[in-house]
Parts: sequence; C-alpha cells; structure tokens
Amino acid sequence: MNGFDERFLTRNGLAARQLAVLLLNHEPDTRLPRVRDFAEELGCGNGTVQAALRLLEESGAIETAARGHLGTFLVRSERSVLWRLSGLGTLLAAMPLPYSRRYEGLATGLRTAFEEAGTPFAITFMRGAGARTTALLEGKVDLVVLSRFAADRLIEEHPVELVADLGPATYVGAHGLLLREGASLDAPGLRVAVDHTSEDQRMLAERTFAGRTDIEWVESSYMQLRDLFAQNLADATVWNLDEVQGRTGMGGEVLPLGDEVTRDLSLRNSSAAIIGRTEGAKALSAVRDAVDLSTVTSLQAEVLRGERVPSY
Repeated sequence: MNGFDERFLTRNGLAARQLAVLLLNHEPDTRLPRVRDFAEELGCGNGTVQAALRLLEESGAIETAARGHLGTFLVRSERSVLWRLSGLGTLLAAMPLPYSRRYEGLATGLRTAFEEAGTPFAITFMRGAGARTTALLEGKVDLVVLSRFAADRLIEEHPVELVADLGPATYVGAHGLLLREGASLDAPGLRVAVDHTSEDQRMLAERTFAGRTDIEWVESSYMQLRDLFAQNLADATVWNLDEVQGRTGMGGEVLPLGDEVTRDLSLRNSSAAIIGRTEGAKALSAVRDAVDLSTVTSLQAEVLRGERVPSY
C-alpha cells in the first residue's frame, strides 16, 4: 500500500489495523488462530475478520494458505508493511547520554536491530533513569533503556514491563569505588559524591557505605567529579568506570566494590534493560519477537573494540 488508503478507515479497515498488530507476533509458516478466535479477541464478527484478512493480503502485508483440516497458515509476512498498517508508528526510545563508547555501541546496535526488524525506530537521549521513566509514563516516549537493576524496581512500582534484558556488561562495564588521592576510607566524616538523578549510582553508593552514620553526602554528576576531587570537596564515590575513565584528572585509587549484596547489585546494574508501558502490551510483544538481541550485543561489541564507527 502506497500513501493514504481510505479502505483502512472503514470498519473492516479498523479491524485490519488491529489484526496487523496481532500478526506481528506470528512467524511465517505457522498456523493462524481460527477466525472466530480473532473475532473474539478483536470484539467483532467473523465476517469482519475475514474482510480484514483480505485487506491485509491485498496490501501485500501477508500471504495465507488454507490447508484443509490443519487450518489457515501464514505463508509470508512483510513486517514493515504490517507495522505501518497497524498504526503503531515510530517507536521512540529514551537512552542515557552517549558519553561512553559502551552507550554509543548500544545505540548503534539498537538502531540497526530495529531497522532489520522492519520497525521504525528513533532515539532520544536523556540523563537520569528517573527522567526517562517519567517520559515513558507520560507517553512522551515508547521505550526506555536503563539498567536491569533500575528496571526491576520500576516494574514493582509502575505500570511498566520488561521488553528485553541484553545481559551483563551491556549497560556499564563495571563500577568501582573511587578514592581521592590522600583520602582514607576509614576517615570519619568521609565525603561521598552521589548523583540522585541516577537510581543505580545512588543505590550502589548507599549499599557500599551502609552502616556508616558519619558519611557526608555531596551531590554530584560525573562531569563534576574532576573538580570536586581536585578542590578537595569530596573524598570518594561509587561510579560507572566507563564514565569516569580519563575524567577525574588525578592519581586517585580505584577499589573493588565490597560485599555480596553490592556485587549482586553491580552485576544487575551492568545489564542493559528495555522497558515499555504495560498498556501497550501487544506492541511490546511484537517488539520482543522482532528484535534480534544478538545483533544489538554483537554490534555493541564491535564498537567497543573499535571495529565499527558508532552510527545512531
């Protein structure tokens, strides 16, 4: 279908658009649900479903074949056409600012994987998982990229659900305990830099220094660490080492994180997760089925190794 097609504004056309969303979740050469099952799910009559299927076939979105008592099979589908007809539009994903090569690789992999899946996709960059989640809940974006650790917490508190988990080291490489040169972790009144816009960093810092009542928290972002440490305004912090590499500008120490709980948090924090609004469950299901996560991780790895120029 090229351009505007008034057939898709009719009752049968509306059913066809709804049916297109459902068919995004079906692979070629698989049996389709019965017409009456589609009709029940869409809340329409059998005749409307049959007319909707004909519209989708005429538009080039699908090809079906009846195989007797075995039922009707989906022979072929054009995901890009189905997506366009479904009315789902371009998916907008909110990601962290691309200030590390790892995030550049992640953006490159996501853009390519969505393109290969025939799904229109765009990226906007926003600092802070909280700000990205607010944009998601307000309907300003469709997907949010954040750590699995932050995703788990948000899923418990808001009507959002997990779309994908890309695995360890896809969000950050590692976290470490940064100690200013000349500072001592045992010193009373240790001044610890914390970024309250980052749920991950705040929780890791609080877990690392749990049990110490003498800590003085100093609000900071990764861009301020160099000045805070150089001007003796902060003594330590827990931070994403991808972000601070080459930015602190001093000979401080990088120490491993502590107990088992902190290491578990750090592992979940290192995994990139994608979440979406629960109300868009059918679209999210289509995304899960369409996007090849191995494409995302392999392209990210190529960017990290310097074998691919970031493109997003």
